[in-house]
Amino acid sequence: MPDTSPNATLPPLPPLATQAEHLIALGVHELAGIPADAMRAFAENTHGGDGNALLAVHPERAPASALAPLLRHDGKPGFVVVDMPDVDDFAPDAVELPHAPLYVVTGVDRGDHMANWSPEEALPALTKEERTPLLLTEGIHWVLQQPAALERNRCFMTIGSRLRKANGTLDARTPAIWISNGTGRDGRERRNAPKVGWCWWGNRHTWLGFASATGRGR
Repeated sequence: MPDTSPNATLPPLPPLATQAEHLIALGVHELAGIPADAMRAFAENTHGGDGNALLAVHPERAPASALAPLLRHDGKPGFVVVDMPDVDDFAPDAVELPHAPLYVVTGVDRGDHMANWSPEEALPALTKEERTPLLLTEGIHWVLQQPAALERNRCFMTIGSRLRKANGTLDARTPAIWISNGTGRDGRERRNAPKVGWCWWGNRHTWLGFASATGRGR
């Protein structure tokens, strides 16, 4: 039987202090308007979660469109699909974030056991398990810190981010992060690049799990 334990194939996340230094090296602190020393201090003064705590920047400070190009896979930068120009309008839905520029996400899991589920099926199951779906920006942060979290045929959706339309209903698109095949409008030069895109709320994909966490805090 396949191993369906959380992140069975992935190493622990680096310590929060190491994650902070990586974000600083990428210039994320400048994107977010957070002094480097403040990011270091937050990481040093926050419990590390025994290797499964992720340092995240609030999406209002560092949106997905700014973070995606920092992703790397096979030496290629990440990108947002051309038919998702509104990527930064996908906001937390039924997810409470700490009121702070920096916070920690604990118990991150890729949700491989939910591959070939639809978002519509996965959300109530995660809720029943007392887990919270990752935001798109949190998923990007995860791959920035742990590139191995993005594997071909083992990628993931981030259904904590949804787009609410002007009439109050939710857009049927749900964001995901996977690896481009270099086809269609992606362009052949982007084959194997990390890709921020979307899937329909009711559709299933054998190669997409549902990333989630046990909680968020400061």
